[in-house]
Amino acid sequence: MHPFQRTAAAMAVAFAIFGTQGVLAKTVEVTMTAKEVDLAIDNKGTKMAAWTFDGTMPGKVVRVDQGDTVDFTLINPPENKNSHAMDFHAAQADVLGEFAPIKPGETKHFKFEAKTPGVFMYHCGASPMVQHIARGMNGVIIVDPKDKTNYPKADREYVLVQQQYFPDVENYNAMLENAGWKGSLINGKILHYDPVHDTNATQVLEAKPGERVRIFFVNANINMPVALHPIGGIWDRVYIGGNPRNTLYGIQTYNVAVAEGDTFDLVSPSDRPTNNAIVDHDMGAALRGAITVIMFKPDADPKKGHGELVVQ
Repeated sequence: MHPFQRTAAAMAVAFAIFGTQGVLAKTVEVTMTAKEVDLAIDNKGTKMAAWTFDGTMPGKVVRVDQGDTVDFTLINPPENKNSHAMDFHAAQADVLGEFAPIKPGETKHFKFEAKTPGVFMYHCGASPMVQHIARGMNGVIIVDPKDKTNYPKADREYVLVQQQYFPDVENYNAMLENAGWKGSLINGKILHYDPVHDTNATQVLEAKPGERVRIFFVNANINMPVALHPIGGIWDRVYIGGNPRNTLYGIQTYNVAVAEGDTFDLVSPSDRPTNNAIVDHDMGAALRGAITVIMFKPDADPKKGHGELVVQ
C-alpha cells in the first residue's frame, strides 16, 4: 500500500472512532433578556415584584446534548434599574469574565462547551446574588448524556424548580438570615400543581399507569435543602447531579442541596390508577407550597410530559 493510502486509511479509522463527537456536536444559540416585572406567585394571582430571565420564573429550560457548545447572549434593557448576570452551573468559565454583571443597556456574550451531563441550575450572579435568585432569576439547563447505558428512556419528563418566596423583596439582609420567607414556589407558584390543598390550582402532572416519569429537579432555594419524596411511591432511580454515572436505586427520600440539580425516575404500578404527591418532606416547606400532585391514569393527557409541556 502506498504511504499516502496508509495515511488516508489511518485517518479514516481515526475519524470513525473519534470524529463522531465532532460531527454530532452542535452549537446551540441561547438568548435571554433580563426583565423586571410583576408576576403571580400563587394560583389566586398574588403578585411579586420579580426579576426574571425573559419574564418568567423560573426562566426557560435550556436543553443541549453533551459536547454541544452553548452560544449565549444576555440582554439587559436600558429600562431596567439593576445590573444582571448569568451563571450557568453547567459551564466551566471565568467568574470575573463571562459571569460578570452588565448594567442596564449592556449586552453580554460568551460560549461554553457542555462537557458534563446532568441537570444544572442557572441563575443571576449580580450582587446581591441572594436577592437576584430569590426574586426569580433562576432556571434549569439539561445536558443530555452521550452514554445512555444506565439511562432508560422515559415515557414522560417534567421539570420542577423549587424556590423560597420572600414577600419583602427589598430586604436582602433578611434573606441572608433566612428570615421572613412565607412560601415555597414550584415553577414559580405556591401549590402550583396541587388542587388537593388549593382549590384555585388547575393543573397536575399526568402519566399512564406503569409509565416511567423522569423529573428534572433543581433546588433554587437560597438557604434550604430539599428532602424530595414521592408520597405513595419510591424513586426507582435517582441520578445524582442528573448524571447516569451516579445512579442510586430504590430511594424513598433524597436530600437535594441548595443550588443542586438531580434527576428522579418514578414508575407507578401498571395494573391500576394511582396518585402520588412529590413533596419536600421538610414540613415547613411542604405546607408552604412544595407539594406537586402526579396522577397516573389511563386517560392521561398524551401531550403532558412532552415538548413544551415538560414545564407547564
